[in-house]
Amino acid sequence: MLNALLPHKEISLKSIFSFEKNTFNIVMAVVTVALIVAFLVGFGNYALHGHHAYGVSKEHPWGLLISMYIFFVVSSTGLCIISSLGHVFHIKSFEFIGKRAIFGAIITIVSGFCVIGLEIGHPIRMVIYNTISPGFTSAIWGMGALYSVYLFLIIMEFIFLSRDEHKWSKFFGLGGLLIGIAAHSNLGAVFGFLVGRPLANGVYRYKMQFTEEMEKFLMHLGRLLGLLIAILVFFEFWRFLTAIYGRVPERSDTALHVLSSKSFWFGEVLLGMAIPFFIILYSKAKAIKATIYASIGGMVGIFFMRYNLVHDTLVYPMQTMKIKEYQLAPTWVEYAPTLTEWAIALGSMGICLALYYIGENFFFLDPNKEDEYFKHYVDEE
Repeated sequence: MLNALLPHKEISLKSIFSFEKNTFNIVMAVVTVALIVAFLVGFGNYALHGHHAYGVSKEHPWGLLISMYIFFVVSSTGLCIISSLGHVFHIKSFEFIGKRAIFGAIITIVSGFCVIGLEIGHPIRMVIYNTISPGFTSAIWGMGALYSVYLFLIIMEFIFLSRDEHKWSKFFGLGGLLIGIAAHSNLGAVFGFLVGRPLANGVYRYKMQFTEEMEKFLMHLGRLLGLLIAILVFFEFWRFLTAIYGRVPERSDTALHVLSSKSFWFGEVLLGMAIPFFIILYSKAKAIKATIYASIGGMVGIFFMRYNLVHDTLVYPMQTMKIKEYQLAPTWVEYAPTLTEWAIALGSMGICLALYYIGENFFFLDPNKEDEYFKHYVDEE
């Protein structure tokens, strides 16, 4: 019955543990298990001590887990877009990656929900009251509602893609794309509406062998990546220029403080933009392996961007309303994640890896010649 709903391979414990025992696979298995154990340890410490286990404070209420949540949900939106380029808009070189990309979108947003669930004080109460007393004027409520609908739509898209029912997969794929972009923009609104935080307030926000089709796809993806990095550099330049220009109090001070941080230059600029862009530019996206390694570094850079987005928003000290009592001169509100936060954040990566491995073993993530979907991306003989 389950196979009729969602075609799958054999589901058993034997199939989970039956993988090729080479060095890379064994290392990845050990790393994944270690990360999941770290997540469970972090969860246990959070269950015992609550938010006291985190390094956040009243002055800096958002921390590493918020950054990790943003990293996952934004990655999910990107994977949804990549999937839609193929089976929704029928761009030929992207079509064969559709099922794998949309499955990646599902597991990344589920991983993000696992993280944010441990950041929210009462996640069960949140679900109840978000339903019976929604805050329509709240950007955070809108973000949660939209991402919930988005998850439902991409799950349905994956089911219909797996069943080779492309009329419905295209319908849910287009819906997932539109809702995903809306949720992503709403996530930006959570920061953009922070009028009390001027810097955030605004409107911008192993050995590899590949088939010929895969190499063609990776070349197109590399060129698209290069274009998007160039656009990112353009927006980042103007974001900081407008923040510094005129020396507006707080906005310019915070921007200059950010520009003096190592995480910005090493994480965002070097790993996230400079290295991937110059590799793609120099090789014209033809150096496939170098582009993949640069992209992995770029993902690390994206994490730094999300972390700095949260931290830089809160780093400027807010003035209290005291008018009769003496108060110390304000200083930068620095923040350092605790071991519990690192355990949960890194452990969520283990959850994502484990879900991908399960999907790889249980589902048919690549189309086959019997699939109607196949005819869209192979040349007719």
